[in-house]
Amino acid sequence: MPSAPPDRVRAWDPGIAGIREVLHASWAHHSYPAHTHDAWTLLIVDDGFIGYDVARHRDRADAGVGVTLLPPHVTHDGHPLTSKGFRKRVVYLEESVLPEHFIGRCVDAPFVPDPLLRQSVSSLDRALSAHDLPAAESQLALVTDALQWHLIGRPGAARVDATRSAQIAGRARELLDADPIGAPSVTALADRLGVGPAYLIRCFTREFAIPPHRYVTGRRLDLARRRLLDGEPAASVAVATGFYDQAHLHRHFRRLLRTTPGSYQASMAQSVDPPSWKMTGVSTFIPSEGQP
Repeated sequence: MPSAPPDRVRAWDPGIAGIREVLHASWAHHSYPAHTHDAWTLLIVDDGFIGYDVARHRDRADAGVGVTLLPPHVTHDGHPLTSKGFRKRVVYLEESVLPEHFIGRCVDAPFVPDPLLRQSVSSLDRALSAHDLPAAESQLALVTDALQWHLIGRPGAARVDATRSAQIAGRARELLDADPIGAPSVTALADRLGVGPAYLIRCFTREFAIPPHRYVTGRRLDLARRRLLDGEPAASVAVATGFYDQAHLHRHFRRLLRTTPGSYQASMAQSVDPPSWKMTGVSTFIPSEGQP
């Protein structure tokens, strides 16, 4: 009989406003005792099943299904429901991210059966794992916005004013184009335009088919390509064009061009001289002097 995989825990502070901690855990037999957090516990289960009590209400979280949101200052525990244990990803949100009056709603119904929200939480976790802070900030805005809609019972969505949406998106792009390297965060940009971050992201994506953080990344890649072709080292190019470090530039460069900054820069030497053509019986017209 194969032995259960070893227990693993990885946790870190991602350094992004609104997120206290990120935790990945794989536990075969561990049952954690009743405890509380001073943060919102947002989790998705990737493998197995977790049973838990929250304020004496029994519930469960299953792999691949929805998300679970446990409120701050409310007692809960957890245990595997099968002998295979479970694997989960958790994002601990600061108390200020969601209104306090949602705590009671979470106690009554901590499970949110929304597959799209689960995808958004998974995308948020991947961005945090990759230390892609602009992407993580955008995903966090969308996730918290969706959570609030669920917690207030998802009333009918307000009709979108297409004209205003286009104006907001256009103004946002102007501000981003003015300084792609020092572009403000999506939260700062939304504050400047007098709207919420999630609303700004939806307006921008609706108008330009791309969220603001990806738009800025594309502009920064354009600037990085020019500097690489000017012969600057990739490490200095990364910092000079607004990327976190060389690895951050490398990852986005490969995603866009399927090559590395170094290979892209080296390719310049291969294209300086025109290729020499071999004549293999093909006639070539050479105009006489003065002939067009």
